[in-house]
Amino acid sequence: QKMVFYFETTVVDPPRTLFMGLDKYENEELIKWGWPEDVWFHVDKVSSAHVYLRLKEGETLDDVPMAVIIDAAQLVKANSITGNKMNDIDIVYTMWSNLKKTDGMVAGQVGFYKDKEVRKIKISKRENVIVNRLNKTKTEHKDPDLRGEREKRDQMEREEKKKVYKQLEEEK
Repeated sequence: QKMVFYFETTVVDPPRTLFMGLDKYENEELIKWGWPEDVWFHVDKVSSAHVYLRLKEGETLDDVPMAVIIDAAQLVKANSITGNKMNDIDIVYTMWSNLKKTDGMVAGQVGFYKDKEVRKIKISKRENVIVNRLNKTKTEHKDPDLRGEREKRDQMEREEKKKVYKQLEEEK
């Protein structure tokens, strides 16, 4: 049974969606079928859930409000058996396209192509107010078609590029 959990962060308007896998096998699917506009969050150096934030078109990591990053970081910490009990921990985050998967890595394990593109935020302690607020918005999606969603996204991107190319040709 595959499962992805979705959370709404209402610290910004309009709210943003955060999502995470049920376990390391689901994390593996999220790694495999992530989108270029996904930001990946994880507790540094200990095992935790993988939490994602999908950026809007044209948005970069620098455009993400710190309040949203803090929400994602708190969600990751709360969903780490070890990290949840620790104070002053680093949460790492980077764009999905910077996640590197090599042979021999166990399910849910990743490396990075460029270490300098990995950002860190220090979380001193679990903020139950934030975690409870996010958990109230939690919804479950059973057996999501992650591959299908990614293929649909890529298809739309190709069609958009074709349209732009055609317009340029016509203008010539």
